[in-house]
Amino acid sequence: MKRLAILASAVIALAGPVHAQVIPGIGPKNKVTKLHGNFKFTEGPAADTKGNVYFTDIPDEKIYKVDLEGKLSVFVEKSNHANGLMFNSKGELVACEMDGQLVAYDVATKKKRTVIDKHDGNRFNAPNDLVIDKNDGIYFTDPSFRAPKPFPQKKLGVYFTAGDGKVTRLIDDLPNPNGVILSPDEKTLYVIPSSQSDMMAYPIESPGKIGKGRVFCTLQQPGGKKGNGGGDGLTVDTKGNLYITSGLGLQVYDPAGKLLGIIAFPEGPANVTFGGAKFDTLYVTARTSLYTVQMEVTGHLFAFKK
Repeated sequence: MKRLAILASAVIALAGPVHAQVIPGIGPKNKVTKLHGNFKFTEGPAADTKGNVYFTDIPDEKIYKVDLEGKLSVFVEKSNHANGLMFNSKGELVACEMDGQLVAYDVATKKKRTVIDKHDGNRFNAPNDLVIDKNDGIYFTDPSFRAPKPFPQKKLGVYFTAGDGKVTRLIDDLPNPNGVILSPDEKTLYVIPSSQSDMMAYPIESPGKIGKGRVFCTLQQPGGKKGNGGGDGLTVDTKGNLYITSGLGLQVYDPAGKLLGIIAFPEGPANVTFGGAKFDTLYVTARTSLYTVQMEVTGHLFAFKK
């Protein structure tokens, strides 16, 4: 009962017009706002250098853009079931296409190039999420969701490519590795499986080379019960706090793996990023909608400089 009480006090209910209780020093500063809706399944939010946010609707095969005024426009009509997105240092929008490859878009022309499409001669299962380091090296996950059977790669993995056509499988022992991100100092790689409650962290020994993994945190489960409900996407702020989407909402952990609080949303969140002019607004893709909420902290910027 004590554990349930602690969990209940940690959940920050944000649905509706009432301003929420905040996580000290983190936020939120105000209520959650439903910015846009009527999508099929939203995912993959990523901000450009100005704070405009791009996100995907996987079943509808579209990539959308939301500008700083909140105006919605279609960026790409046929995305090959694009999921995770992130900008590289060249200003290209790199996308995980669940149809089997990573691509990069020139934002001005919308021209697309292939970043990587094979490992050991076969297409990938269904690239899901990615993070790009300061040298434009890409870590990405390749779980089973939307993958053909038998799986082209036979294993569910986490990969690295330096963008030179070569790719290395770094991890192959996690059930459906999904979200992935680096710590702000790029010394730790976090991997968020969807089929276990333990979230993993790996030391970065050099770009594309990791050490032995450890359990970073164990996600709280609905009702406080034990289970294997995992995470989906995540983001990180400049303090190194992680915001992990889960069945309970955004579970916020400090760099030591301590749960700071849980931010609830009207729909189950799938992914999240910081965006807006000051990079202090969380943009949350949640099933049929895109939500925003302003925070006290700012998000860490990967690959590019503001």
